[in-house]
Amino acid sequence: MGKYLLRRILQMIPVVLGTTLLIYALVFALPGDPVAAMFGDKPVNQAVAAQIRSEYNLDKPFIVQYVLFLKNALTLNFGNTFSGQPVIAVIGRAFPVTIKLALMAFVFEGVFGVIFGIIGGLNKGRWSDSVILVLSLLLISVPTFVTGFILQYLCGVKWHILPVTAGASPGFIDLLMPAVVLGSVSMASIIRLTRTEITSNISEDYVRTARAKGMSNSKVISRHVLRNSLIPVVTYLGADIGALMGGAMITERIFNIQGVGNTLFQAITRGEGTLVVSLVTILVMIFVVCSLLVDMLYAVLDPRIRYA
Repeated sequence: MGKYLLRRILQMIPVVLGTTLLIYALVFALPGDPVAAMFGDKPVNQAVAAQIRSEYNLDKPFIVQYVLFLKNALTLNFGNTFSGQPVIAVIGRAFPVTIKLALMAFVFEGVFGVIFGIIGGLNKGRWSDSVILVLSLLLISVPTFVTGFILQYLCGVKWHILPVTAGASPGFIDLLMPAVVLGSVSMASIIRLTRTEITSNISEDYVRTARAKGMSNSKVISRHVLRNSLIPVVTYLGADIGALMGGAMITERIFNIQGVGNTLFQAITRGEGTLVVSLVTILVMIFVVCSLLVDMLYAVLDPRIRYA
């Protein structure tokens, strides 16, 4: 177990380095001059522009910029934004909001996705199963921004149940509707995945053997069917929490949430490569850590799994 854990941690290093290099290259290749864009419609002062490029290392070759970024990132010194704010301060303001939103969406999709998936799997072919399948198909088919606008109109404008936008410092109630929107598509996928695994495992030989030995139906479902069925669901949830952190851009734009997605969008439009790569680096690290935790949970759900 220890060797496996060490090997997985070492594998994270090239993943993080490769991802940051790719993102940095993409930002570097963006058309336009971010320094010239800072002047707007005014004529560019070449002396000031040269000073800005020198301050942010924009006058250096790509590989030199990337090496300097890695060197500073090791000490959590990501530099400053074009507005003069420390990047770490911008990240410190954006991440708590997105973490709160992602965790609420994660709990929503995990709890309701598994519950409805179990109901559908145990009642295959019945009316409840059909309703759940149609609902999940509808949620997968409808784009996120459409679901967001519909809930904004119904729950916010028409019925006045929840706030239409989240505001500067959102609380639980402010983030409830965005969390539902953000987790709706993943919840539908979890429903269908859980249902498929339940219907597949419930007909296996070990289930019939357990029932033949006199084990009650509830114990058969909880000890055998459900534990084996949750392995692919846990895999999906582990990968999805990273996607929720970085994929909240549309949801945050719709509900005016000042989180990572909104900050990342603004940084891309302004061409702030350091801020973009810094945000993506942290998102990648969250993703690989979640992936590692999922692998560790496999042995808990299925004792047959051992790590050499």
